[in-house]
Amino acid sequence: MAREALDVPDDSVFLSFQRQCESNEGWTCSYSKPGLGVWMKPPTGKTCLVHTVKGHMTFPDVAADTVYDVLHDTEYRRKWDVNMLETKDIAQLSVNADVGYYSWKCPKPLKNRDVVTLRSWLVMPDCYMIINFSVKHNLYPPRRDLVRAVSLLAGYLIKISDPKSCTLVYLAQVDPRGSLPKWVVNKSSQYLAPKILRKLHKACLQYPAWKKKNKPEFKPWLNPEQNTLPRISLNELSLQRAESLEHVDESQLCEVAEHRGDNSDEEEKVSKR
Repeated sequence: MAREALDVPDDSVFLSFQRQCESNEGWTCSYSKPGLGVWMKPPTGKTCLVHTVKGHMTFPDVAADTVYDVLHDTEYRRKWDVNMLETKDIAQLSVNADVGYYSWKCPKPLKNRDVVTLRSWLVMPDCYMIINFSVKHNLYPPRRDLVRAVSLLAGYLIKISDPKSCTLVYLAQVDPRGSLPKWVVNKSSQYLAPKILRKLHKACLQYPAWKKKNKPEFKPWLNPEQNTLPRISLNELSLQRAESLEHVDESQLCEVAEHRGDNSDEEEKVSKR
């Protein structure tokens, strides 16, 4: 079968992503606390039943450029992302696009997940954006011990409020695959989004002190000349379609997943790094 061609996102893709982040049309609020909200939007097509989740959080004590650095810094992610199994920057496509691998732990007895994505970023006068979607890479095929998830579109919009504060919007439509009922996936997402944003906020508060001791001048996402990743061509990648992946039967575990989702907000209050 021929590989499906793809492109590195251009400005129009980023502007479309920004409009989705800032729009209220079609979204239903599922979680609301002071400074933190989560909205859900049902899918428009018939091929995917996974909702899009959008989380919005005010960071009154973190500068936008710090949040941007934290989201890029792979070494620091190993310090704060307790659910991560492995992360790797595979190769660069351009000065603002790369390919990466990420795997994460799921609550037992669910199988752990992984994903290969094309990530791209854009710096604008009033905001930063990072977006990603799933791709196929011959050197990183699906593994037997993990379920390969599919990111249809995921990313962050970081809007500058003032020099020391910002607002963050997290938007994602991610199919975790397996055969969990999609209503379980959708319900879990609305509970996981606040947890993700709160963890990220804590990580951002601690990042400046950590970075001072860990290659403080090394930021290849801002300084392309520092990037030592090998270059690859788009021809070596293709779009990852969910329907091409093997089904893994986890339907009997839906009650476990639902239970974990209902309690995830409480878990955040007592979790330790």
